[in-house]
Amino acid sequence: MGMAEKQKFDLAVIGAGPGGYVAAIKGAQMGKKVALIEKENLGGTCLNVGCIPSKALLSNAAIFNKIKHAEDFGINVEKVSFDYGKMKTRKDKVVSGIRQSLGGLLKSNGITIFEGFAKFESPKELKVKGKDNALIQADKIIIATGSQPIDIPAFPCDHERILNSTSALELTELPQSMAIIGGGYIGCEFASLFAEFGVKVTIIEALPSIVQAQGKTISEALTSAFTKRGIDIKTNTAVEKIDKTEKGLVVHFKGGDSVSVDKAVVSVGRRLNSEGLGLDKAGLKPGPKGAIEVNEKMETDVPGIYAIGDITAIAMLAHVASHQGIVAAANACGQEAHLHYNAIPAVIFTHPEIAMVGLTAEEAQEKGLNINIGTFPFQALGKSVATNETEGFAQVISDKQTGEIYGAQVIGHEASAMIAEMALAINNELTLECVTDTIHAHPTIPEAWLEASLLANETPIHFPPKRKK
Repeated sequence: MGMAEKQKFDLAVIGAGPGGYVAAIKGAQMGKKVALIEKENLGGTCLNVGCIPSKALLSNAAIFNKIKHAEDFGINVEKVSFDYGKMKTRKDKVVSGIRQSLGGLLKSNGITIFEGFAKFESPKELKVKGKDNALIQADKIIIATGSQPIDIPAFPCDHERILNSTSALELTELPQSMAIIGGGYIGCEFASLFAEFGVKVTIIEALPSIVQAQGKTISEALTSAFTKRGIDIKTNTAVEKIDKTEKGLVVHFKGGDSVSVDKAVVSVGRRLNSEGLGLDKAGLKPGPKGAIEVNEKMETDVPGIYAIGDITAIAMLAHVASHQGIVAAANACGQEAHLHYNAIPAVIFTHPEIAMVGLTAEEAQEKGLNINIGTFPFQALGKSVATNETEGFAQVISDKQTGEIYGAQVIGHEASAMIAEMALAINNELTLECVTDTIHAHPTIPEAWLEASLLANETPIHFPPKRKK
């Protein structure tokens, strides 16, 4: 078929993940004619093969864990079993339901969706190839093409025995044993999920600790929780090769040791989707790893072209992409907006949950800041004891002189919901006093922030005072 004639838009967005679709909605809200181009599924990695499906499966694991501890609550449960195939079906239903609603939301905003792969013909022209073939001319273009799991040439994924994060979500039955290569947040979430359902899990991490980026206190707490649950953690260990045997795999480590497992999940990071976009025709030069550099308005070096999300390699998180999408679209539509990265919350949905925002103690000390640290254990919190969820702690990092809150970390039940209060505090430059002067409802889990802030000030109420030397 011949190419259709040029279709003109005010704004074109490449990629309909949590960055791109949010940018498209913001542009439409500001009265612009918007095109949104997506080569696969609306919602991108996050909705289809990332955040949402993994959380759907992890919610099954959380319920299963509660049932296993039913006796502690005086509830007698007869023989408990599970059907992982049904869990996978439920996960698929959750994803397709949200995807359908997203399609409806985009249509209700009058956004034109093109299904295909977009390539720059010039800084203001895109050629779309796929289910829809089109030539698009747009005054402003936002690149939101995201990232995909890294494939290691020495042991490429076959999606049957050697899986990546995408194929690991497609399992309909569980293996007896599994090696997880990479102990970052994605690897640890999979470890948590599969271990809960009785899989013998071994995590192999090249760095000195799992979730190293989350700071020492969190890393040590998760290591101890995982070890208690029978997860084998091998740190300072690199994988050399993986041999396929008749039934399973032998994972060989540098230095000679090995482990035999049924399946392996490779989660060693993600690579940026900047290939094949024709960036040279747009006048853009991506960095060595394919990252497109942007300023705080999300502008690239080329006027009228913006980039958001993983492709900017600033913080590879869905909610950062969404926020960048709003900033980019506002600027593209003539309204000035800037982005600050000092209060990005990050959550890891392991069991126990982890959440953090701002600086870790190590990062604050590296910056030469003079800090107080207040750490309050959930064992000392009424609601946690009442609900039998006493694992973990909440920790606040603040300035010794002014009390300004620089960072917060929490590991334990409901960490994901708790982090919001601290994100708000750091984003608005609030102090410990702002937290301690706020009445926190009792008995609730967020009281831990009140207690941790009192501790950082060395005025604890529900915790013994420091001994005078």
